[in-house]
Amino acid sequence: MKKIVAKILPPLYGQYFNLLSFFVPQKTAHKAFVLFCTVRKGRVLPQQADYLEKAKNRIEDVSGHQLQSYTWPGQKETVLLVHGWESNTFRWRNLIQKLQEADYNIVAFDAPSHGHSSGKLLYVPLYEEAVHHMVNTYNPKYVIGHSVGGMTLMYNEYKNPNLEVEKIVTIGSPSEFHEIMDQFQKILKFSDRFMGHIDRYIFNRFGFHIRDFSTSEFAKSNAKKGLLFHDRLDAIAPYHASEKVHKSWKNSELVSTDGLGHSMHQEDVNNQIIDFLQA
Repeated sequence: MKKIVAKILPPLYGQYFNLLSFFVPQKTAHKAFVLFCTVRKGRVLPQQADYLEKAKNRIEDVSGHQLQSYTWPGQKETVLLVHGWESNTFRWRNLIQKLQEADYNIVAFDAPSHGHSSGKLLYVPLYEEAVHHMVNTYNPKYVIGHSVGGMTLMYNEYKNPNLEVEKIVTIGSPSEFHEIMDQFQKILKFSDRFMGHIDRYIFNRFGFHIRDFSTSEFAKSNAKKGLLFHDRLDAIAPYHASEKVHKSWKNSELVSTDGLGHSMHQEDVNNQIIDFLQA
């Protein structure tokens, strides 16, 4: 029964939006945007709490949000870790161990509405403000992002180039915002007309159209050294996303895997990251 409801409900919900948009298009577009950005998972689970508690640092105030930061002190360069959608800093535990063994100074934080941080919504422009704050505050030499976290790092570098950051690592990251929104439309059966209203809402609020937001385009001006990991069978973010970014990013290397999934916590992946930072 739950599977049947899960299959029927989204299109019905979408038809409600389609109809309502005839009367109040921008208000309806705002409602759809809130639905798209609502975070339903990613809070700290009981089995994650002890690990994160030991590393808690200060609370960072960013754009009306209180973000929990974490630190694992080391004598070498600072590394900033940026997690993905509906996750939290705990997802980095395997890489953190490797970074500690190499004596790096490690900084991480829970995104708005994730982990121990405040909020209910997350969208890349907000996440970018958080990343920009963390980069300016902690001056990392290396930044590493998973999934939407990697996408946000690329957007931040495009919007706010930072001379202190020398290397960027992305793991299973999407590239084209329109591909994400196409999937959103497909699930909810939004009409093309209503998607036009959403596009105008996004432009009015953020200054770019859906098709303008492209990591592969941002990468064209990125002069940093880059390492991209992506699994060919990734069911969350398409493999061709990193292919496209790598093609645009002159000083980058793409590591393609088969069967490691989207999260890519594996030891071999983490060892390659350490090798890249030390090179």
